[in-house]
Amino acid sequence: MHRSLVALATGVVMITFTPAALADRDAERESLSRLAHEIQALHALVDQAEAHADPDARIRFQYDWLRHDLERVESGIAEHLRAPRAQPRRVEPLSGDYRR
Repeated sequence: MHRSLVALATGVVMITFTPAALADRDAERESLSRLAHEIQALHALVDQAEAHADPDARIRFQYDWLRHDLERVESGIAEHLRAPRAQPRRVEPLSGDYRR
């Protein structure tokens, strides 16, 4: 179960950060937003894995460390997304006429 969490997180990062997406700022921000959403979903999986953990195991997985790392990554993404853009984004004009 622990390896599947790491594999899932790695897969999400690899899929989200394609070279084409990194070239376009809006696509990058979209990808980072999706990644932040996926990290939120990982929190539930971490809780589920911890609930199934053997409390008497000799070597235990450190779920609190994993949670801390996920929160740090999530915080870094959120900080980047909150940062002001270098240039204002072009906004398409509204049509304003909805009757035909």
